[in-house]
Amino acid sequence: MNITSHCARIIGPVPYPADAELKQNIPIGPCLVESIDGRLINIVWGTHGQNSVALPVEEIAAAHNHGNLVLLD
Repeated sequence: MNITSHCARIIGPVPYPADAELKQNIPIGPCLVESIDGRLINIVWGTHGQNSVALPVEEIAAAHNHGNLVLLD
């Protein structure tokens, strides 16, 4: 398995499913973006990296295109 990681920053709303019917936004601030398998991107955040969510590439690309997710490297 090939994993590619990037340092990034959330600067606007990036929603993720919190449960079956509720969506939450990844908190504004630093995060790690990891490409897992070409279809999913894992976003890791929190002081100790204690939170993460895997989202489809299309959702991450939309957040990046809207300026809500900025890659730092």
